[in-house]
Amino acid sequence: MRILAVDPGSKNIGIALSDPTGTIASPLGVVAHVSRPADAAAIAALAHEHMAGRIVVGQALDEHGEPTFEGRRAARLAAAIRLQTPLPVELWDESFTTHDARAARAALGSPQRKRRGHLDELAAAIILQSYLDAHRKDGPGDNDHPNGGEDNPGPTPQKSP
Repeated sequence: MRILAVDPGSKNIGIALSDPTGTIASPLGVVAHVSRPADAAAIAALAHEHMAGRIVVGQALDEHGEPTFEGRRAARLAAAIRLQTPLPVELWDESFTTHDARAARAALGSPQRKRRGHLDELAAAIILQSYLDAHRKDGPGDNDHPNGGEDNPGPTPQKSP
């Protein structure tokens, strides 16, 4: 099942999409922020267009696990998306994803002048990959296992300490 991820921002909304097995997240694009209802409709339309089965919205949390100002804004966007689609909409911790996106872009060798561009879709992909990794099933035969479905040989034996 494909999953669409959203990195809400005050100017731009980053969008990422998983592969059909729900294993790998990829940046999809950026939606310019207009208004909460318009943004929610655009996100729901993208989820429908790409046949996503779930939407994950990044929510910033503080050091106590409570939503920040931006995190509360993300929760309101998630509620607006729920009004636009029957798909499940989940909030997921997005803390430090923009920082991680900047670091990832630097690690890929992007020239510094190109790193100033949109990080929103890359941050959405980082949110989504975090979600996918946390929800991965590692049992033999699972279609979303990193080694693939039916060819999956099962878990790799671990050495004893």
